[in-house]
Amino acid sequence: MSDAARDQVLLEALAEIPTVGFSDAALNRAAERAGVDKRTLKDSFPNGAASLAEAFSHWADARMSEAMKHDGSERVRDRVRNAVKARIEAVMPHKKAARKATSFLALPQHAPLAAKLMMQSVDAMWRAAGDKSSDFSYYTKRAMLSGVYGATFLYWLSDASEGNSATWAFLDKRIDNVMQIERFRGAAQQAAAKLPNPLEILAKLRDRGR
Repeated sequence: MSDAARDQVLLEALAEIPTVGFSDAALNRAAERAGVDKRTLKDSFPNGAASLAEAFSHWADARMSEAMKHDGSERVRDRVRNAVKARIEAVMPHKKAARKATSFLALPQHAPLAAKLMMQSVDAMWRAAGDKSSDFSYYTKRAMLSGVYGATFLYWLSDASEGNSATWAFLDKRIDNVMQIERFRGAAQQAAAKLPNPLEILAKLRDRGR
């Protein structure tokens, strides 16, 4: 099945998910409306409901990345913030399905999939924000953003404010906290680099004792 056809099945399924959740029933009904036979459906969604949840996450990641192509923000903070916002906005038309996805991925048997999808999403957000790191900071940045995104997403699920203004205010606070940690970490690393090397000090003491 082509990516376009897979997306079509997904979009058809999103109309079913609020009622029947992430399930084979949702997939079968969606495939019938999309004109996809069962064998092709099985090939494209081999793990049934889990594959459907994965497709939904990847679809939202792609929409976020596309939206970020038009982001001209200069500050990293703003680009990261906008990436998180764009990722949430991608699923806004399907809020009930997003709730079902959250419940589905929260089940113990789906913990590995949930972790994988979270990592893929925050990596896509950092990449969309222009990050090209490959050192240790790669992991710390993604770990911190997973906390920001996860908390903001859950906040949005219960947000009834006009224009989701409360969610965006919540996001801004979380981003500010992360940036403060990053600044502190950077300052600490610079300070540590200026400290004398302990091995050199020991060597000097040893030489003086001779």
